[in-house]
Amino acid sequence: MTSVSSRELRISGLCYLAIIALGLWSEAFVRGSLVVAGDAAATAERIAAHPQLWRLGLGADLLMQVLDLPIIVMMWRLLRPVNEPLALTAAGLNLVQTAMLVANRVQLLAALDLLTGPAMGTAFPPAQREALAMLAVQLHGQGFAIGLVFFGFSCVICGALIAHSGVLPRVLGWLLALAGLAYLLNSFALLLAPAFARLLFPAVMLPVLVGELAFALWLTAGKHRLVKVTANPTSSASTLPSPP
Repeated sequence: MTSVSSRELRISGLCYLAIIALGLWSEAFVRGSLVVAGDAAATAERIAAHPQLWRLGLGADLLMQVLDLPIIVMMWRLLRPVNEPLALTAAGLNLVQTAMLVANRVQLLAALDLLTGPAMGTAFPPAQREALAMLAVQLHGQGFAIGLVFFGFSCVICGALIAHSGVLPRVLGWLLALAGLAYLLNSFALLLAPAFARLLFPAVMLPVLVGELAFALWLTAGKHRLVKVTANPTSSASTLPSPP
């Protein structure tokens, strides 16, 4: 039997809300204001003019990955008695995503170094530095999409386990699974059909925002009872009262 206290759920919810806020800020405000799609020169000029803002965005990204860890641990403890192999698979997929995104942030540092590093100014002409910096930014976006493939599968598994077991309100499980499917659709479209992905975005990310925000808010502010999950020796489903 695994017991997950209300305090653990609320801490995980606060971490999740912080991840959502940090992600929106770094992606929409920082990179959204500094990266000009299809214009390497304008992008280079903006990044070079605001290097500290670019670094703050990178710092927010890394903090997001640190805050991933307590959520992964909580979900593993919560869902392990429901179906241990699937819970372990979901935790492993999420850890792969986190590790990939941390490594992928190097691309953002590379773009900044190309544009502001003294050695780069003598090694490459301006136009080449601008093109290489834009390439680094684009590779970061592609690496982000690849990492979210693993997170999408993790969300689908966790959402399905929650929905079928009732360890949390079932609607949260279905919303989380739908968010995972939206992540998968968006990532595979970006990798396989970029033109189609541009038509989907940002509408495809609406289920992501609704599902993850609802999940995070319930963990933080919901009326929790002590969640005790007991494995059934003859079934992968748990036996416990339905949550409020």
